[in-house]
Amino acid sequence: MLAKLAWRAVSGLSPRIAWKAARLYAWKGAKAIRAHRERLARDELYPPFMLIALTNACNLRCHGCWIGKDGTPHALAPEDVDRIIATGKEHHAHYYILLGGEPFLFPQLGEVFERHPDCYFQIITNGMLFTDDNVLRMRKAGNVTPLVSLDGWQGENDRRRGEGVYRAALAGLDRLREAKLLFGIATTVTGRNLDEVTSDEYVRLLMDKGAMYLWYYVFRPMGPNPDPEYCVGKGQLLRLRERLLELRRRHPILIIDTYWTATGEALCPAAVGLGFHIGPQGGIEICPALSFACDTIRDQDGDLFRTINQSAFLRGFSGFVDQRTRGCVILEHPQELRNYLRRHQAHDTSGRGTALAELLALTPRASHHLPGHEIPEDLWLYRLLKKNLFFGMGAYG
Repeated sequence: MLAKLAWRAVSGLSPRIAWKAARLYAWKGAKAIRAHRERLARDELYPPFMLIALTNACNLRCHGCWIGKDGTPHALAPEDVDRIIATGKEHHAHYYILLGGEPFLFPQLGEVFERHPDCYFQIITNGMLFTDDNVLRMRKAGNVTPLVSLDGWQGENDRRRGEGVYRAALAGLDRLREAKLLFGIATTVTGRNLDEVTSDEYVRLLMDKGAMYLWYYVFRPMGPNPDPEYCVGKGQLLRLRERLLELRRRHPILIIDTYWTATGEALCPAAVGLGFHIGPQGGIEICPALSFACDTIRDQDGDLFRTINQSAFLRGFSGFVDQRTRGCVILEHPQELRNYLRRHQAHDTSGRGTALAELLALTPRASHHLPGHEIPEDLWLYRLLKKNLFFGMGAYG
């Protein structure tokens, strides 16, 4: 399988783009993880990668999306984005996930990765805006990997994301493949689509379209319209874990998740300080699904390292999670999470002013923490990657 994956990379990617991914993502990513572990040993908190929501503007209105899009859109200033990245580079962090909203609606998007050629950028996008100019700009830069959201076949995808989105996204994938770009697919697993998005047919389609990796997220019922019918049950989560391992054995495409360690234990990346989320107004949030912040990128005279390292809110989250679960406290303990946010006087950064009440109204549900049912990775490649790299965090999860 590894030989087939290597052949797909050699035949489907521009050599320059493949080399940049290996050097900027894999090599520098491994160094970032080592530096992160050294910081933890010194009791310093700063993540090895960062999620940056450039804007909350979006051209879609997906069911279950928690990002506020009504009213005047918010966006980070380009100089703020540059300062975030420059601070990260000082601490061996060269990998950034750019999201929104829809990041291609951020006018200066292309300038971000062009101004930082020593960094690697993943752009989480709905795939509607892959114009010739945008594709050409990504190819010239070479340090960008688009991650395109697709949630199953046309019926299920468009039910959640809107009529015509499926066909438009597939057309966008064709443009990326023709440009020999490295790109992946972000699939949100729901209680409705689990079987189809983990089917061999679905994975084969994405490989035929040129995707080199498939990134699975699990739906979380957040926002003003949480759509609980999309929630994934405990038995389904166990089936998802089993299916991921089966797909990894059968298909020459990287199957990525952020939920389980190499030994099959549950993991919350934010709880172990792997990455935080910066909202479009500059708030430093625990993860994309939690629109709450106590600190901003402008605090401490703009010293982002000092702000994060000294944040009782961000530091305390690890202990809060450890006392309750190895999984997702949003799903398992929403009311206790609300109390944690109130205790730290966290500000609602959703733009709606109702996020705390929305959290209180949630029904506790199962997450990927399934004690007694741990299934270790059975392929050496994934054990190696999970121990030495990182697989990002879910923007739409």
